[in-house]
Amino acid sequence: MRSNFGTALALFGMLLMAASLIWFDSLPHIEHPTQPQTSTQRDLFPLVVLDAGHGGHDSGAMCAGMMEKDLTLDVAQRLERRLREAGLSTVMTRPDDNYISLAERAAMTNRIGNCILVSIHFNDADKTVSSGVETYYAEHQAAGRTLLASWLPFLQPVASDTANLESQSLAGFIQDALVKRTHAVNRGTKTQQFYVLANVRHPAVLVEGGFISNKEDASKLGNPDYREQLASAVSEGILHYKEVVHEEKQ
Repeated sequence: MRSNFGTALALFGMLLMAASLIWFDSLPHIEHPTQPQTSTQRDLFPLVVLDAGHGGHDSGAMCAGMMEKDLTLDVAQRLERRLREAGLSTVMTRPDDNYISLAERAAMTNRIGNCILVSIHFNDADKTVSSGVETYYAEHQAAGRTLLASWLPFLQPVASDTANLESQSLAGFIQDALVKRTHAVNRGTKTQQFYVLANVRHPAVLVEGGFISNKEDASKLGNPDYREQLASAVSEGILHYKEVVHEEKQ
């Protein structure tokens, strides 16, 4: 009898905790954009979430003293400046050299009502001849994913069955701008269910800006002017996407 009562009490406690979390998830979340937006921008997307890959104890790819986490943050900061100059607001998943889990990055993005996500990374490969830039998007993304589902692992996201055309379009515009501006080898746009792409409910892409393991690519990436060109290209791709979305809404 006591065992049954204890089990029932434990179940009640779990239900109460779940109900509390659902209630908390339903509360409005206040975001702080870097700049106020016009009504036209708000109708499109009020924020660009910039995700500098890795950070803190997670260095990412490393080669000849060059660490991916440093490059991603540098390019993301340059990209943020350019987007703000163009009148868009931004949020950085990590503004400095600290570790942010993939779940936290996805949850942060999902708390925003309307945005796009651009994640910055750099490649490495066993073959040092591998070179160039590529942009990824998830073929399917989480649909209707909530903050609660982002944090409780037993609540799995429900993947959308429809083609992810918005993310595919964003990836294409960014990839075209990268190749045009940097003249790097064009490795194209590709689909991959990376966690930070598949578990957000907004248009999202992941940019691989070159191979740290390639001598020529690494030499370019070590040059601040080249990293500025990367940021400029990604910014151009985002602004092109914004223009197309605006035209479609007319």
